[in-house]
Amino acid sequence: MREAVAQAERAAELARLLDAAQSRLAAAEENAEEVRKLAERLSETEERLEVERAAADKLRRELAEQRFQAEVANWKLSSIKVARWNRLGDAIKSGRNNPMRLAKGLRGAAKPVKRPIAPKRRPVAAQGGKEARPGASFQATSTTRTLGGASFKLKPYRVPTGPNTRPHLTAAVIADPHVEALLRYEWRQTTGFTPRDFARVLPLEVPHLLVVESVTQGPWLEELTGEPGEGLKALLAWCAERGIRTVFWHTQGDVADYAAAAALFEHRFTNDTTVAWPRLHFGVQPRVHNPLPLAGGRIDRVLTLDQLLPPHLAYPDALTSYRWPAAADCPPGTPQWRLAEIAACGTPIGTEPDSRRAHVALRRAYDMGTMTERVDELLEAVGLPCVRATLNTSVLLPVLDPALMEHALAQVARQSDVAQVVVIGPPEAELRARDVLIDAEVLYRRPHPAMSEGAMLAKGLDLCEADLVAVMDPRDVYGSNYLSDLRRAFLFSTADIVGKAAFYAHLRKPQATLLKQPDAEYAYLPEIAGATLLARRNTLREVGFADLTEGWDEVMMRQCRTDGVKVFSADRFGYVRVRDEDRWLLGAAHLVEYGSAEPHALI
Repeated sequence: MREAVAQAERAAELARLLDAAQSRLAAAEENAEEVRKLAERLSETEERLEVERAAADKLRRELAEQRFQAEVANWKLSSIKVARWNRLGDAIKSGRNNPMRLAKGLRGAAKPVKRPIAPKRRPVAAQGGKEARPGASFQATSTTRTLGGASFKLKPYRVPTGPNTRPHLTAAVIADPHVEALLRYEWRQTTGFTPRDFARVLPLEVPHLLVVESVTQGPWLEELTGEPGEGLKALLAWCAERGIRTVFWHTQGDVADYAAAAALFEHRFTNDTTVAWPRLHFGVQPRVHNPLPLAGGRIDRVLTLDQLLPPHLAYPDALTSYRWPAAADCPPGTPQWRLAEIAACGTPIGTEPDSRRAHVALRRAYDMGTMTERVDELLEAVGLPCVRATLNTSVLLPVLDPALMEHALAQVARQSDVAQVVVIGPPEAELRARDVLIDAEVLYRRPHPAMSEGAMLAKGLDLCEADLVAVMDPRDVYGSNYLSDLRRAFLFSTADIVGKAAFYAHLRKPQATLLKQPDAEYAYLPEIAGATLLARRNTLREVGFADLTEGWDEVMMRQCRTDGVKVFSADRFGYVRVRDEDRWLLGAAHLVEYGSAEPHALI
């Protein structure tokens, strides 16, 4: 009986416990349902918040654009008011019946007036204040280098913050710092998003393209190696829903580690010749791989690659190191892209400094291809337009002396990528120019006998259609790489006028070869030689040519200083100024030797 009572009590206890468990289970189910509803409400709220953020961001951009257009309109109005022709018109109108007032007004109108600076389109930062310009948060931080126990303080290379080549195109990029540095100037670039927040970050500026590198670090590494992660799959699905093209770029590591993830992308590229994918190799990025010097100059030592690039050096600091030594002694097996980057920074590669060899290596590094050209290839392959500004060139060639015609035409004929040549000279120059300059459009104008060289150039400028305009002097010698070397400066400088303040000269009577201002290479300066002028066409039209035969370039340089137009002096090579004699040059240049200048200048 006692056992039966005990069993009954245990059964009653079990029944009670079961009832309690069922009650807790029912409560848990109710809580789970409540949590699910709360999660749905949270998701809906986040979606609405993203929509509101996107709308607010769009409004900010539209407001910024309206402000910019208003600034442009005000600038155009101000420019018209201070334009010389407008001031001359006002003077003539106000002094029509008063000769004294007319004379005074004309004198005032003839004086140069500083023109208003054109407004620039400023980047619109997303809410939170992050800087949107390329390079803004990508600056050198390591300023000290150690060699043989000695410490050296460097002034870091300032990584430029813009502009970019294709401002109409937005790319979302997942890449290590090196590749990010190569790409950041080629389009509007969105980086820094993670598998957790891409759905919130990317809608702020929906990209046209997703580019993913075979990264070796960061939050996407586990998503890309081995079995593809859920975050990567979600990102690619998000892109597919919006018609965003997706590209995987294998740049490093074993391709097998990334093969499964790469298979999910629409397009795949590699820089590995052993992988059977379309090729996309590294190219130099002119905005950071260029011969612009460090503020403190170079150290007078040849450094090994290990000395040049110590371990754990961030990539912006590597850009500083590239510019530091007198030469870099790189061992066999150094990656080709590394050699190209060092050479593009103007550093001689070898066991001793050699400026001539360094210039040839720099030219070769750019000829191997820039990232701008590589991105053109990528965009063409994925079916996106690769529209961007060009460096098409028109040449102004005034021939005052018929005896110089053949020599002058030969100098232009040896240049590459000349779209148009405006020849101003004697009647026989027209047919001869068309015979010699077979790859360019030739326009001919016969000058009035009383016209100055400056007036000829002004007349010829009205016929130019290319983005850049070059002036060449029929007396001088120009190497075959002259224009291509000068054009390169527009890829990395912010100047509107490029030329040479450092150059070789040859005086026939004493048979002397001189070097003018050897320290004036790769620098923003007050003036360059007019015979080496290469300028943006619109800038040249605003500045204008003075009605002079001798000294028109000096007047132009003064006007540039008044108007705030940037002038950049490139390298010393590729050009020789030729005169019978020149006392000014004899007093202002270094004597190189008695003999021809061409072996020194034309490389």
